[in-house]
Amino acid sequence: MVNRPDRNKARLKRHRRVRSKVSGTASCPRLNVFRSSKHIYAQVIDDVKGVTLVAASSMDKDFEGFGGNKEAAKKVGQLVGKKALEQGIETVVFDRGGYLYHGRIKELADGARESGLKF
Repeated sequence: MVNRPDRNKARLKRHRRVRSKVSGTASCPRLNVFRSSKHIYAQVIDDVKGVTLVAASSMDKDFEGFGGNKEAAKKVGQLVGKKALEQGIETVVFDRGGYLYHGRIKELADGARESGLKF
């Protein structure tokens, strides 16, 4: 019998390792990303207070289209960037959530940068 490694368990291990080094403050909050097969979610979090400042996802009511592709990730990145700028947040630290910086994660980051966020 072949034992396959649990990919989500490995991702969570990477995520814990990254989170031990990356933390968001009120002046520079953390842009967190979660990716599922059908949707993508992004949050701007102040870890000192433990508060989500801004959130956007492909499940929002104003979002149109399928949420599990690169175009959707770019739209979500632009949306979270626009909402963050409305709240007065200009710089964030990017938390890729243990995922590789590739594909949908990269597109979300590029969309957030295009909307004006700096990281």
